[in-house]
Amino acid sequence: MKKTGAWLVRYALEQIGVRYTFGIPGVHNTEIYDELNNSDLIHPMLVTHEGCGAFMADAISRTSDSIGTVVIVPAAGVTHAASGIGEAFLDGIPMLVIAGGVRSDSQFKYQLHDMDQHTLVKPITKKTFKVNSQEEVVETLYEAYQTAVSGEPGPVFIEIPVNIQLYTGTVENLPSYLDYCKKQTTKNTTLPFSDDSLDEAVELLSKAKSPGLFLGWGAVDAADSSVAIAELLGAPVATTLQGLSSFPGNHPLHCGMSFGPAAVPAATKAFSGCDCLLAVGTRFAEIATGSFGVTVPKNLIHIDINPNVFHTNYPAKVNIQGDAKIILPELVKRLQNKLQLTKESRENRIQVLTAEIQKNKQNYMEEWFQHNSNDRVNPAKFFSVLRSSLPDDGFVVVDDGNHTFLTAELMPIHKPRHMISPTDFNCMGYAVPATIATKLANPDKAVVGIIGDGAFLMTCMELVTASRNKIGAMFAVFNDGELSQISQAQQVPYNRKTCTVLGTTRFEGIALATGAEYLKIQTNDDIKQKLDEAWSRTKEGRPVILDVHIDYSKKTRFTQGIVGTNLKRLPFAAKVRMIGRALARRVTG
Repeated sequence: MKKTGAWLVRYALEQIGVRYTFGIPGVHNTEIYDELNNSDLIHPMLVTHEGCGAFMADAISRTSDSIGTVVIVPAAGVTHAASGIGEAFLDGIPMLVIAGGVRSDSQFKYQLHDMDQHTLVKPITKKTFKVNSQEEVVETLYEAYQTAVSGEPGPVFIEIPVNIQLYTGTVENLPSYLDYCKKQTTKNTTLPFSDDSLDEAVELLSKAKSPGLFLGWGAVDAADSSVAIAELLGAPVATTLQGLSSFPGNHPLHCGMSFGPAAVPAATKAFSGCDCLLAVGTRFAEIATGSFGVTVPKNLIHIDINPNVFHTNYPAKVNIQGDAKIILPELVKRLQNKLQLTKESRENRIQVLTAEIQKNKQNYMEEWFQHNSNDRVNPAKFFSVLRSSLPDDGFVVVDDGNHTFLTAELMPIHKPRHMISPTDFNCMGYAVPATIATKLANPDKAVVGIIGDGAFLMTCMELVTASRNKIGAMFAVFNDGELSQISQAQQVPYNRKTCTVLGTTRFEGIALATGAEYLKIQTNDDIKQKLDEAWSRTKEGRPVILDVHIDYSKKTRFTQGIVGTNLKRLPFAAKVRMIGRALARRVTG
């Protein structure tokens, strides 16, 4: 049979269950866009910037059962999308990146967009492919999809030259994705785990006097098993930032993000005597550990699908490579058979521990409530009302900035995958497009983005896409006129702010320009009324900018913790110089 490459792209994407693509058509991919427009299953979404398109694809993969997919022009489209691709790569999020390519049948050099795209994206993708004929299109996309979702997930890049898209070529067979999978001769992609290592882990956990759990994004789809393990052991649970939704925030054993000096008091105190740590789906990366400030016990049990993370930052007594969805249910069974604790003693341990966690959480919230925010909005009061107005199955999307850690400390997340944020790549500008895509993928759920004003300015014009598609999500902009996470960090060593003061932006003008609704929360007294009004307008399919006049004068535990941790690491001479400089500037102004 004769088929164009563009038709074959559509067929393959339909087979693997792609629901949305994001990008901008150009001369090197218009054939693909024309075919996608014929699809009853795929909705091609026009975006204002390919970087936003990649953030949208990332959010689709995090919050739905479909893989996020971008369809972009070569060269400039790829460089624009690179931030979103890099975010997905470092955060372990699957993505298909389909780019057009210059003609592969031309005798001419220096074609428009002619560059080596594969060298460009190699460091931020799991693998790259270039299609050389129509016959290769379908199976290349199938292989790319399998690569993206297997092992530690990540983005995969596929270049399809424009002539392959445009012209017909002979295709001997047109396999379904299921048939393709059946014909694969490769070994089962499910990683076998070591029974001996699992038994050793059970032995360590059963003998521990004060065990604890530390969960990352790799544990997000095994929440039921994590809850069972925590309850069996009577163990406190902390998470990474990205893994914040991997354990229900309203469970009495939940402590918060991290467990060292940069964590909230409930976590710091609950883990202070931890003698055996079960870490699942985490790399012990910089943010998760508060700039590597945590103390990890020698009895560390580390479970992860990526073997490269073992012993990298903290040595493990036992490491088990594999998928948490498979390993943790087996761990539950073996712990149930092994544990010698009587039901009575286990319940007593849990009762004491949960009472302590609850007391420390309440004390911390009360500390925030008592903070005088003057004529601005107290973050704890905002999140308290937001939590009560957001259903358990509502989604929270967070950008990068001071608001990120306020959300982590003050906003419990109740369901897996219902809080997403840019983490290891830590890219500002993520939340506006990711909020749009999350609502697109979950149209019947409430979705709110928590966004710093600096991050909002990066991608706010993507609200045009929300308005055009009647996507009713809330965009809560924490407005203080600064890049506050950095400006706060500048205060201690420099006693001044450099390039972190944004000035005043009239966000109502952005709402007018993009077709969004605009509401402002000026003081604490406005919070409930304006949140209720914002939710009401989102239900009518209208995006809402909620301009929150936030008070950032009280620092988060995360900010305090990492400043202290990093200051201690400085050589004595550098520490003296920095402190002396700050004091001198305070005197001289």
